[in-house]
Amino acid sequence: MKLFNKIFGSYSEREIKRIMPIVKKINDLEPSISALSDEELRHKTEEFKMRLKDGETLDDLLPEAGAVVREASKRVLGLRHYDVQLVGGIVLHQGRISEMRTGEGKTLVATLPSYLNALTGKGVHVITVNDYLAKRDRDEMGKVHEFLGLTVGVIIHGQSQTEKQEQYGADITYGTNNEFGFDYLRDNMVIYKEEKVQRGLNYVIVDEVDSILIDEARTPLIISGEGEKSTEFYKVADFFVKSLKEEEDYERDEKANSVILTDEGVEKAEKYFHLENYADQDNMAIQHHVVQALKANYMMKNEKDYIVKDGEVVIVDSFTGRLMEGRRYSDGLHQAIEAKEGVKVEKESKTLATITFQNYFRMYKKLAGMTGTALTEEGEFREIYGLDVIVIPTNKPIKRVDRPDSVYKTVLGKYKAIVEDISETNKKGQPVLVGTVSIENSEILSHMLKKKGVKHQVLNAKYHEKEAEIVAQAGQSGMVTIATNMAGRGTDIKLGEGVIELGGLKIIGTERHESRRIDNQLRGRAGRQGDPGESRFYISLEDDLMRIFGSERLASVVEKLGLTDEDAIESKMVSNAIESAQKKVEGNNFDIRKNVVKYDDVMNKQREIIYSQRERVLTGEDLKEQIQSMIEDVITQAVNSHISGVEDTFDEELKTLISYMEELFVEKGQFTFEQLEKESNDEIIKAYLEYATKIYTEKEETFGNEQMREIERVILLKVVDSKWMDHIDNMEHLKQGIGLRAYKQQDPAQAYQMEGSDMFDEMIEVIKVETVKYLFHVRIEKAPEREKVAKETATNADESLAKQPVRKKVEPQRNDPCPCGSGAKYKNCCGRGK
Repeated sequence: MKLFNKIFGSYSEREIKRIMPIVKKINDLEPSISALSDEELRHKTEEFKMRLKDGETLDDLLPEAGAVVREASKRVLGLRHYDVQLVGGIVLHQGRISEMRTGEGKTLVATLPSYLNALTGKGVHVITVNDYLAKRDRDEMGKVHEFLGLTVGVIIHGQSQTEKQEQYGADITYGTNNEFGFDYLRDNMVIYKEEKVQRGLNYVIVDEVDSILIDEARTPLIISGEGEKSTEFYKVADFFVKSLKEEEDYERDEKANSVILTDEGVEKAEKYFHLENYADQDNMAIQHHVVQALKANYMMKNEKDYIVKDGEVVIVDSFTGRLMEGRRYSDGLHQAIEAKEGVKVEKESKTLATITFQNYFRMYKKLAGMTGTALTEEGEFREIYGLDVIVIPTNKPIKRVDRPDSVYKTVLGKYKAIVEDISETNKKGQPVLVGTVSIENSEILSHMLKKKGVKHQVLNAKYHEKEAEIVAQAGQSGMVTIATNMAGRGTDIKLGEGVIELGGLKIIGTERHESRRIDNQLRGRAGRQGDPGESRFYISLEDDLMRIFGSERLASVVEKLGLTDEDAIESKMVSNAIESAQKKVEGNNFDIRKNVVKYDDVMNKQREIIYSQRERVLTGEDLKEQIQSMIEDVITQAVNSHISGVEDTFDEELKTLISYMEELFVEKGQFTFEQLEKESNDEIIKAYLEYATKIYTEKEETFGNEQMREIERVILLKVVDSKWMDHIDNMEHLKQGIGLRAYKQQDPAQAYQMEGSDMFDEMIEVIKVETVKYLFHVRIEKAPEREKVAKETATNADESLAKQPVRKKVEPQRNDPCPCGSGAKYKNCCGRGK
């Protein structure tokens, strides 16, 4: 493969070769486009739209549109697209991923494809990771588009329906993945089409595509309402789970982040809950509560995953370590933790609507993305999204020096070395950016630097303007900035005066992240646009990644070398061990995300059917034929399922059928046993159908044609919504319990697909029966009106909620060595008097 690449170039190089002639055309057009007045340049937009109407394609317009956008950007922003930025833009227009290094101007790159694709009038969405960046990009890049006569909008949390409709109506709309996804779900919960905010999903550019389509894709978007289920059972399940012994009754798998009952545990569950077969489908509710109680007690840790504050369980954000007030774990996990911690168990929420990011973004006609780091996940982008990754060369050669990892035996030894390195670098004025994986680590390091007298600032990914400003200043002489990995992402760090001579920005990683991509993002903060820079990662054998995934062979080698806490090793073997540990985790995480998609794909087909049915109702379609077909289906099904054709049981079956039909829609006494006892199934069906048609026609005459059609729409909408929401909930419970099928040598995903499909068919039958029942019971003085069947109470990503930094209990025990590295016990050093 290496030889092939040497002769023919890499895949990206070959693809870029094909794009270069288009770039040449854009460059050749530059003199003539530069000669146009502002008015003539602006008029080009209308000209392009006319040419599209006359049969030209976007590809035909691409070179000229590229030259127009570049010229507009020069005039409005004073920025001229480099050739590599044009290449990146063309790759995005082609519906692919542009991998561009940090500092290469990705935001400007997106202006070309968004302008070109907006010419169709079908809308372009540009997705960023937070509201601050969405507003910033709309304000800055929007100037170019507005100069050329296009409209630009931004979607941010908390906007009203009218505001959102206006923003989505723009030619180009910026916003976050969460907001766009939730708006799609809400649009499919409205009861009038005028309430929808989005128009079609046409073309989308996802900035930081790896963060959004990979990192965040493990968690589906969920809109919740209040459930009616009792909370008592959480306490019962908690009591049972607390009586279990590890390894004997349950097993924990740290790598897969799961905990399951052993055969002995299953036996205990059967005894405790008085069940014949724990894995039976009828016991799904019990399985669900036990699974969540196991997870709450043996996987979720107080002070790490959540804290208990004022009698409430509050989630801790795993990326930023911040408190997520008001947000709750879904599907009963939050209640299980409340039961574990002995606080009030709140009512379980009910899932009203849900979708994965994978399935949301795959609905766009064309999807593209850009990031500094995508190549390590190219397989996943191809498999899940059908996207290939094109690595765009940097505008100037990279001068950053990436030093080999320094490996220490203990965390304490590692921290001491990091503080020493920061202190020495700071003395000569070279700026340092330190990347940590958690708030906890930031605070330990900050504490040690204070003791050393090193001035520094700590950032915890709050995503606001102040943070962006601080990150932007991290390249000034003498600055020391500690940031969690996600802090200030999307912000350029510009070097201050005299910093280039000092070697540029120095990056220190305090441990390897479980994904190589996140490490590369941190490294990429230095050495932008040909600037010098330096990076080094510090690792200890006690780090989570090394402890869980590192090889035992590595630990034994270190042991043989007889290293002290202060000794560091740099070796190829260690680097390889780290990389293979990361690959293992990446593989694990990919499997988790693939599983999420596999399960949601089953739901996705069902969601499409339900949402298209809702769409027919909302657009005011005449549903008379569909309703009549439902009536026929319900009657046929009722007769054939009641009358089995067995003579011995016929009398009983017929009586039951007559009662059932009276409950459904027939007036009492309308059909008697004597009337129907000599008829065949087909004749009974015919009799009931004739009666139903007569009643239906009478209702239609009473209400009038127009009102009857609206009544049908109202009833169908109400029934579909309420049954669909119940179905989502049932599917969620099925998914939780389906893992047990592995005991029966059954593939859980396949079992979920088959049983989920049966459950969906059952739901469709129930929808038909309920619709017919409601329709025949409707009275002239009480014609139904459209109303929502459930009220949204929360989402699982509420950005409006205040996020406070977590002050975790990171202080050591009194007799532990002090983290400042003095060698004294904590109680005799920094902990004195505490």
